[in-house]
Amino acid sequence: MHSAQSARPGTGTPPDRADELRTALARLLDGLPPRQAAQAVERLMADYRGATPTDAPVLRNRSDVTAYAAYRMPATFEAATAALAALRDRLPGWAPASHVDVGGGTGAAAWAVAEAWPEPEDRPTTVLDWSEPALAVGRELAADSGPPVLRAARWHRTAIGGGLALPNGTDLVTVSYVLGELAEEARRTLVAEAARVARAVVLVEPGTPDGYERVIAARERLIAAGLRVVAPCPHSAACPIEPGKDWCHFAARVGRSSLHRQVKRGSLPYEDEKFSYVAAVRDAVPDGQARVVRRPQLRKGQVLLDLCTQDEGLRRTTVTKRHGPLYRAARDTVWGGTWP
Repeated sequence: MHSAQSARPGTGTPPDRADELRTALARLLDGLPPRQAAQAVERLMADYRGATPTDAPVLRNRSDVTAYAAYRMPATFEAATAALAALRDRLPGWAPASHVDVGGGTGAAAWAVAEAWPEPEDRPTTVLDWSEPALAVGRELAADSGPPVLRAARWHRTAIGGGLALPNGTDLVTVSYVLGELAEEARRTLVAEAARVARAVVLVEPGTPDGYERVIAARERLIAAGLRVVAPCPHSAACPIEPGKDWCHFAARVGRSSLHRQVKRGSLPYEDEKFSYVAAVRDAVPDGQARVVRRPQLRKGQVLLDLCTQDEGLRRTTVTKRHGPLYRAARDTVWGGTWP
């Protein structure tokens, strides 16, 4: 469902990879004229909004990659971090022993995995992308300020699409902001390949109706392949949202850099990154708690929560002061969090 308030449930554990990433990106931008960076971002955003051929990366040189990383990488990192936190919260005793990020470019999702699970520091990590300039910048950012797991990561150039073969036995596969760049058949085969090799799969797309549709289609393929959904849905049954009537998405708060403010001509020090996601695992897991799918409405003496539930689909619950501790918990509940 859609709303206008951001939340990042379950995150914030030290060390703060977001700060480390911002520091590395600031160094990366040093020396690149602000106007040149802004022009590159505007052109690249126009390319991404259009039809991207599956055999040609949008980020073709270092100037492209530097500008786009500084503008988009923090938002991709925050969205991936929120999705991974939801997975971590459902599997509190688990940490991936290996990670492959498909279409990872400069490594935003790899940074997010390093925040969600700082250990083990020697976790084999591979970032796959078809843009060598993006991978080169990813290596540089990791070497500059990244944790040990990223400094030791493999950054491998490969075509992202239907012919991609992933390593058998990978614990975690992430695919963030990639499916929209692929043709339909390539999306299907990529999701099937991730489901074939991984113990856990996390897919993140923009929080638009189209992005949600891609996530829902991927969710159905993951379930058909034998995986169980652990987030954001509290079940692996069909999504209760009526197709074409609404869409499920969440938001993550992103600090705006000077480049963000220049390109968007905005004055606020932050913006909200809207995203849709699904996290699924091969293991049998119990059905989860209800998920808050809209911004909680705070009214005098009551909180209105719109929930996606295991047994009742979408429903609204009202928590009042008479509920005591439950009311206090409801006031602290955020969009994207679980209830109760």
